[in-house]
This record gives sequence, C-alpha cells and structure tokens, in this order.
Amino acid sequence: MTRKHTFEKDKFRRGIYVLPNIFTTLNLFCGFYSIIASIEGKFFSGAVGIVIAGIFDWLDGKIARATNTTSKFGVEYDSLSDLVSFGIAPGVMMYLWALKPLGRIGWLAAFLFMACGALRLARFNTQFGRISSDYFIGLPIPAAAGMNAVTVLFFQSLNLSAGIHPIIVLLMLYFLSFLMVSTIRYNSFKKPELLKKMNFNVLVAVILILIFIAAQPSVALFLIGVTYVVSGPFSFIWRYRKHRLQKTDPAKEEEHLASPISR
Repeated sequence: MTRKHTFEKDKFRRGIYVLPNIFTTLNLFCGFYSIIASIEGKFFSGAVGIVIAGIFDWLDGKIARATNTTSKFGVEYDSLSDLVSFGIAPGVMMYLWALKPLGRIGWLAAFLFMACGALRLARFNTQFGRISSDYFIGLPIPAAAGMNAVTVLFFQSLNLSAGIHPIIVLLMLYFLSFLMVSTIRYNSFKKPELLKKMNFNVLVAVILILIFIAAQPSVALFLIGVTYVVSGPFSFIWRYRKHRLQKTDPAKEEEHLASPISR
C-alpha cells in the first residue's frame, strides 16, 4: 500500500470518528438549550430539548457501533454530555417548573437527581464491556430525564401545570433518583432476536402505537415513559416471587433438578 493510499485511509477513519462525536455535541447543545429555555420560563421548549437530546444520544451510540468507531474519548465525552443534558437540564427544569415553591427542599431534590445521575453514569462506565448488554443495571439516566421531560409535556399540553402539586414532583424525583442508583434491571432492547421474532400482530401493534404518538404525542410519550420506568420494579418483584415459589415448592425444585437442561 502506497503512502498516498495510507494517508487517504487515515483521513477517512478520522472523518468517521468525528461523526458520532458530532451527534454527541448535538446532544450537549440540546441539553444546554433546555437549561436556557427553562430559565426563561419556556418549559415546553426545555422539555422538547431534553427529548431531542435523547434521540441524538441514541444515534451517536448506534453510529459508533455501526462504523466500529467506539473509543475511550467518545465514551467519556458522551458521559459528560449526558450529565448536562440528562442531569443538570432536567434538574433545573423541574425545580423552576414545580419545585421552586418548596425552597431549599425543592432544589435539594433537583440536586439529588443530578448527583444520582452522575453516579449512574460513573457506574456504567466502570461496568462497560463487563456485563451483558441485554439489560441495564439501574434506570438509565436518559430514561429518567425523559420521564421528567414527558411529564412537563403532558401537563403543559393539557394546561394542567397549575394543578400539579410540588410534593408529587418531589416524590417522583426521589423515586427516579433511587431507580438510577439501584440494581434493578431494565431491558435495553438490544437483543437482535426482538426483531427476528416480530410477527404480524406485533407489527400491527407497533403501527398503532406510532399512530397514537402522532395523534397525541405528549400523552403517548408520557404513558410510554411511565410503562418503562415501572417495568423495572415490576419485573424485579416478579422474578423475586418466582424464585421464592421455586424454593418453597419441593415438587418444582425436584422437577427442575430432574430436567435434562439442569443436568
């Protein structure tokens, strides 16, 4: 291979590495815009900024894996951007939107959310590549921030913001903060079998969900967010009860030990 061809190949690779970082920068930009919009009292725009930041965060990871351009720099830059877009931005937004009447208790709850988000990102970076990618340990910070954003969108679109009690938002922030630093598993939807096993009925259901999102985006995104957030605790309780039943039912335990798979 000639020196010219080597230079062109290196130039191409450097260009590919820039691509996922551009989307990470767009994620950071949307998070910063959300903070500015919230300070100016434009909470609907601030919530939309967080949702769009989540889309860019999803895209930069997909592009990096598809082009095989993942790097330590990209992982660190992505985490710093996520802390701004999904930690600081939703914390500021929720404080100014609903928690400000509570004073110190309100901004401490917003700080707790940001701090737990930072801990969640740090733990994810230390576990990167060592655990299965089929699930997340703890609620992902983009999902927690998205839950805050879609809550604002839901109440703002229905003109119900004046009726929401600050204590409800406070409890929601505490709940999301706990889920982020917990060991509860959440589905990552990265299994390739999910697409291979999709049948006709599932396709119809997906189309209906997309139509619902197009017709009532704020309501649909709020319901999807609530479903994903509570799916972790519900699946944890279901696995715990199943494990307890297997331990207390000798017949099931003997059947499990006698099965060919267990041997």
